[in-house]
Amino acid sequence: MRQHVTRRTFLHDMAVAGSGLVILSNSGSVRGTPANSKLNIAGIGVGGRGAANVNGVADQNLVALCDIDWKHAGATAEKFPHAKRYRDFRQMLDEVEDKIDAVVVGTPDHTHAAPSVMAMKMGKHCYCEKPLTHHVYEARVMANLAQEKNLVTQMGTQIHAGANYRRAVELVQSGAIGPVREVHVWLGANFDGPPTPTDMTQPDAPTDSPPVPESLDWDLWLGPAPYRPYSPAYAPFQWRYWWNFANGQLGDFFCHYCDLAFWALKLRHPITVEAEGSVHPDSAAKWTIARQQYPARGDLPPVHLTWYNGGGYPAMVKERNIPQWGNAVLFIGADGMLIADYNRHQLLPEAKFADFTPPDPFIPDSIGHHAEWVEACKTGGPTTCNFDYSGALTEAALLCNVALRTGRRLMWDAKNLKAVGCPEADPLLRRPYRAGWTL
Repeated sequence: MRQHVTRRTFLHDMAVAGSGLVILSNSGSVRGTPANSKLNIAGIGVGGRGAANVNGVADQNLVALCDIDWKHAGATAEKFPHAKRYRDFRQMLDEVEDKIDAVVVGTPDHTHAAPSVMAMKMGKHCYCEKPLTHHVYEARVMANLAQEKNLVTQMGTQIHAGANYRRAVELVQSGAIGPVREVHVWLGANFDGPPTPTDMTQPDAPTDSPPVPESLDWDLWLGPAPYRPYSPAYAPFQWRYWWNFANGQLGDFFCHYCDLAFWALKLRHPITVEAEGSVHPDSAAKWTIARQQYPARGDLPPVHLTWYNGGGYPAMVKERNIPQWGNAVLFIGADGMLIADYNRHQLLPEAKFADFTPPDPFIPDSIGHHAEWVEACKTGGPTTCNFDYSGALTEAALLCNVALRTGRRLMWDAKNLKAVGCPEADPLLRRPYRAGWTL
């Protein structure tokens, strides 16, 4: 049965599905902030990717900036000379609690949750980079807290704001390819080699002890993560490739590419997750193939989603003459297929859809991913990547690595955050914080 979605239906679904959204009266403000005023914002982690996020809200009032290495984040400080500088976000939030409306968090993954949760407990709106958190429990805490406090939130999956994703979602939701039961998502496919990635050597944790750079507060950089001696193999750029601080290439890109599948198919929590790949106790996987099963959702059928990174891709790409895009999301419908990446999409087989007329657009264009959040903070929303939606997407991403590291097929009890009959998953779902740190 074709599922027809109108613009009105989409707007209604978006409004009621985002349980973290703010519902306001006709005042046009959030906590008394006039819609045409500037937000007072604090930036936490403002070098590297964090600098891009602060620049995304540069038209607002940056009250305070926090970073553990002001040599690395110096350009941001120069751009906002009137913002007071801090090293410890806890001190900053204590001092500026009554002066800010919101925070933008752009730290490494292992320190996303701690500052976000502290700020949200103070009633501050929050923009946080993807993946939302380092482990599953943190993602659920952030989603629940945003809902409890009625806060406006947005995860930094910036491509979600692009027109290409919107048009792809419209095609799927309007029934162009029929009911979808299968999705394949691949990243960095090597079509010149075998479809199954070969093992790649992964590094052990560094054993040398070089001096900590004078500009870097290493203890604050570690935050709640288990202690490791400083190494340039971790900071400032390589932290993403170590379990202690991140979730590897899958953690980096699942939330970007599988966002399209979650959005188009209204996915939420998988019921089973299994994975294979390169397993190492310290360094994150260089290749992964993960399989997730999602239940039926109303009139929508169950969905099997397969993720590939590090060279793998589904065999059907060659077998069925599907375009060999290096990164892609492939929807398999009863009446056809849709392939998409960040900037393009195509209905397949081409001959069948040669004369196809796409539906009239019913998903409104975005004013910009950061701008959406700023506007929502002032008017009550909605945001399309609020923590209710993005928390579930992040949980799904992180569960792939839990399955990989345990070597088990997880039967996932989303309500209770438990892998049924798999106690070895527990420390990977909720990692103890280092002494002195808490949510």
